[in-house]
Amino acid sequence: MMNWLPLQISVFILMSGVLTFLSRKSLRSRTSHGFTRFFAWEAILALLVWNAPVWHDNMFSIRQLASWALLFTSPVVAISGLRALQAVGKTSELRQDDALFGFERTGRLVTTSIFGFIRHPMYSALILLAWGIYLKGVNPWTTVLVVLASLAMWFTARRDEAECMAYFGEAYGDYMKTTKRFVPYLL
Repeated sequence: MMNWLPLQISVFILMSGVLTFLSRKSLRSRTSHGFTRFFAWEAILALLVWNAPVWHDNMFSIRQLASWALLFTSPVVAISGLRALQAVGKTSELRQDDALFGFERTGRLVTTSIFGFIRHPMYSALILLAWGIYLKGVNPWTTVLVVLASLAMWFTARRDEAECMAYFGEAYGDYMKTTKRFVPYLL
């Protein structure tokens, strides 16, 4: 049986370097939503690396089928959110926050498409991804990681909402009253 641990550690370190590079501006600003998002990404990466060796175990178990459902739903939600941001939100030069990625610098509040149901489709997609990966290999270690990823996404959403309130004002507050954070009609 192959000892996966050295490869897992190497991949984690390499990919953590990539995530750190991508998040370098956010990591300089502890109050930015990107700061907490980085830790969600790290927890999801740790889940992925840890569960890679058991990815295809018991392929047709209910747990595996639920995992695949979450994993296939995740990119659909993310792409829907990104398309809505690009089509309606339009990048604005007025948003000069260096901690934001380009697609996050929207000048218009997006309340249509998937944003008509949830405020954070990309974060929802990351939560779906985390839980889909988690179900590949459930154990105490992965349970801690998925809870950490979920909590980090919750904190990220809260910080993002504060940033949006500061930029969009009362319109964002009204929008928050009509939508849920992650799951339509529930959460």
